[in-house]
Amino acid sequence: MTELLAGKRLLVTGVITQRSIAWAAARAAQRHGAEVLLTSFGRVRRLTVRAAAHLDRPVDVLELDVGVPGDFPRLQAALRERWGTLDGVLHAIAFAPPDAVGGRFLETPAASAEQTLRISALSLQALAAAVAPLMPRGGSIVGLTFEAARAWPDYDWMGISKAALEAVSRQLALTLGPDGIRSNLVSCGPLKTVASSALADFAELADEWHVRAPLGWNPRDTDVAAGPICFLLSDLSAAISGEIVHVDGGSHAIGVARGMSG
Repeated sequence: MTELLAGKRLLVTGVITQRSIAWAAARAAQRHGAEVLLTSFGRVRRLTVRAAAHLDRPVDVLELDVGVPGDFPRLQAALRERWGTLDGVLHAIAFAPPDAVGGRFLETPAASAEQTLRISALSLQALAAAVAPLMPRGGSIVGLTFEAARAWPDYDWMGISKAALEAVSRQLALTLGPDGIRSNLVSCGPLKTVASSALADFAELADEWHVRAPLGWNPRDTDVAAGPICFLLSDLSAAISGEIVHVDGGSHAIGVARGMSG
């Protein structure tokens, strides 16, 4: 591959397995010349370490539980000690308790809705606040969303959290722009990951997406998102901020055919 990210130091969150979008992005970033660090926490950490072993080059896994406020200053200190500065970060973090998704929107307790929003959306602001001081020459923040302009069956409070994530990203673009720091999102079509396993109708949604998308859609191809993520982390996107790049086969631009949901 070309050295699109040569000399870049990147932090990648959200790697759980080799099927993770974040894993595909980390592998692509390495192949484009970047140094990469991952984050994980708790019982998930062993899965992250196992997935990291399949990357092209060894990477370390730093501790970050976005539900623990104290982890953010510790992450900043660890990055400052290791690298001093940072060029970019991928936010690929989302979580919803079982009662916040699955079609029980009206029954979701406030605590579960708040947890979904805090982990899936507000963590982007907290992560940006932690890494921005490490970007004195500017940098790039990239997050992952899913077509938040529409309501999706079973997605419930996660859909609302993605809408909030998009608003947070725009506000970060405004707030951090004077420091040369960009904030953008990649909106992927439905991909078969650990997170999507919570959606009972995922297979049906993916099939409909393939029919609607002009370019078609393969829900198992997480690599399709890695290139756009690397582009947004690179200097080629130097004047792009507050944007949502759709990586969905063109589905977002197409009307719904008769008999299709969404």
